[in-house]
Amino acid sequence: MNPNKKIRVLVVDDSAVVRKMICDALRDDPQIEVVGTAVDPYVARDLILKLDPDVLTLDIEMPRMDGLTFLKILQQHRPMPVIIISSLTSAGSQLALEALEAGAVDVLAKPASAYSVGALGAQLAMRVKAAAVARLRQPGTPPLSAPALLPAAGGLHPRQLILMGSSTGGTEALAHVLPRLPAGLPGIAIVQHIPPIFSKALAERLSQKCAFEVREAADGDALRPSLALVAPGDFHMAVHSVGGGYRVSLSQRPAVHHCRPAVDVLFRSVADLPAARVVAAILTGMGSDGALGMKALKERGARTLAQNEETCVVFGMPRAAIEMGVVDRVLPLQSMAAAILEGVNAQAASRSQPSAALPAASVLP
Repeated sequence: MNPNKKIRVLVVDDSAVVRKMICDALRDDPQIEVVGTAVDPYVARDLILKLDPDVLTLDIEMPRMDGLTFLKILQQHRPMPVIIISSLTSAGSQLALEALEAGAVDVLAKPASAYSVGALGAQLAMRVKAAAVARLRQPGTPPLSAPALLPAAGGLHPRQLILMGSSTGGTEALAHVLPRLPAGLPGIAIVQHIPPIFSKALAERLSQKCAFEVREAADGDALRPSLALVAPGDFHMAVHSVGGGYRVSLSQRPAVHHCRPAVDVLFRSVADLPAARVVAAILTGMGSDGALGMKALKERGARTLAQNEETCVVFGMPRAAIEMGVVDRVLPLQSMAAAILEGVNAQAASRSQPSAALPAASVLP
């Protein structure tokens, strides 16, 4: 996309109040122009043909035709980046995740009041910019596949951990990688940039597909083998050494890289644990979150992986880590599970100890 050309956005929502709030939230960004609004998919169809927008924001629950049905039709006949704006309910979250599976690029919580417009603005503008450069899945493209994986050979080291961070396109990337990992692996901690409630729905959906339990983290949860914990939306997640194992803590400290949860918070918390043996992966996402944390992990002897540009929806977060020189292997998404397993097996067999502690400057405020 021409960097000097404004990103043209069409807003589709049956609520006049929500349409105005979204327009107001985007108004002050000089790189974005709202070119129109639509009350339902039928009006949106005509405006897409007339205005040729770059990005669509789409409500799920609308009269005449629901947003999910419209999205599926749109992706067949006129594929374009779509950001789902959905209500913070269990039902809305499930529908939003279905929309992501159907080809939507991202999901945001629907603003509840005028008070939330300020908070929405920065997030929505960032997501719109990511969507505008997103690599879209072509209709009819089969899911990425990988061979079935055998359980990790030999016994695990009690201090092993697997860390994963992702953003735009990450819900589907995680849905490709995690089900291809076997049960019995070290504890897995995941940060996906996603709103509250949606994170719980994501964890539940992943758990149905995996050979191990996946759930939204709660403060104080033990991070143990055969368990993956997903950071809740709007909460940073950190890992601490407690006794002979690990537990997670949640906080609402200030956003990092405009994100909460932030991948850097998770990665740096583990880098501060002197005996941790880590395999860390950065998947698709906008921005640079996770790169500095991966640098800290790399300096402690972690095995570091990044998704390659060709399979990323947005090659932002992996690119930042790669350009920093802290990634051991750059891999297509379909090879990521095997690389994680290989790293886990190598660390389980290794007798080497991690290097010396990082300086205090690596700790986030």
